[in-house]
Amino acid sequence: MSKSIEQSKAIVQSMITLASAALGLVCALAWNEAIKTAMKSILGEDDSLAGLFTYAIMATIIAIVVLLILAKTAAKIGGEAAVTREAEG
Repeated sequence: MSKSIEQSKAIVQSMITLASAALGLVCALAWNEAIKTAMKSILGEDDSLAGLFTYAIMATIIAIVVLLILAKTAAKIGGEAAVTREAEG
């Protein structure tokens, strides 16, 4: 009986993980489209190499800022963050 409960918990935990990943992908795609549209309105409709690099750099900067904010938030509530610093100074 206990083994059955443990299996049920594992299944539910796996479903939560998969649903979280799927929803994260949907959010990432939505943000990708929003950022691309914003960059097109700022840089124009030209899909030049400079425009693509500008988009890639902006997306990277936004990703870093969001990850650092999430890491600080996780540290404040006592959780472990995926991004950690090796030395606090």
